[in-house]
Amino acid sequence: MAEPLDKEQVQKLLDDSPYIGFMKLEVISMNLEEDKIVIRMPMRAEFERRRGTGQYHGGAIAALIDIAGDYALVMKVGGGVPTINFRVDFLRPATNTSLTATASTRRLGRSVAVVDVDVHDDDGKLCAVGRGTYSPNVG
Repeated sequence: MAEPLDKEQVQKLLDDSPYIGFMKLEVISMNLEEDKIVIRMPMRAEFERRRGTGQYHGGAIAALIDIAGDYALVMKVGGGVPTINFRVDFLRPATNTSLTATASTRRLGRSVAVVDVDVHDDDGKLCAVGRGTYSPNVG
């Protein structure tokens, strides 16, 4: 396992990815001791379910969940981790708001890691929850 990353290093990895960079994700906070990362996604017209509605397409929310789950591990293991599986439960529409994903590592083993992700809108309302399973063995 490589050395843990700091907030600036994680932000650079996000920004350097063509897809993730397009999403304009921002690392709000990281806590290595609590195995938690918080990432914000601003609303963009490209994320709308239908043009002009301001309502997120579920795919954008799912991508945020997968990325936040992944980076909850990246910050600890120092490099990218492949997704094995992830699921999303959409709880309420998210409209004209940024979304904030809080990813908490439940288990970080040698071959499998599990991360839970909560997604809130700007008013603090829970919009979606997800769980990802990843392969943290990057070495």
